[in-house]
Amino acid sequence: MSFEKNIFINCPFDKEYLPMLKTLLYVIKKIGYNPRIALERSDSGEVRLDKIKELIESSKYSIHDLSRIKSKEVGEYSRQNMPFELGLDLGCRVLVLKKSKILRKY
Repeated sequence: MSFEKNIFINCPFDKEYLPMLKTLLYVIKKIGYNPRIALERSDSGEVRLDKIKELIESSKYSIHDLSRIKSKEVGEYSRQNMPFELGLDLGCRVLVLKKSKILRKY
């Protein structure tokens, strides 16, 4: 898969979100891009953070749907993994930009 055509998808993977996820994946494929989501590999021995980092690093673009991070019920934990993944993505992009600016100076 090509970095230029990869799109990292950060969204809920629950049953209620599945119809929207299917539509999103269909549209991305239809316009000639490659969706990259954590569910594409299910190696239980793989460290999830390493997998997310690899997916982000291999994707030029990303889509982050944070619309469902709020907990539904009292006492339920909110979904903090999605904002965390957004932060990882932004951090990777900033570091790559800094690195490329440093390389251009020399």
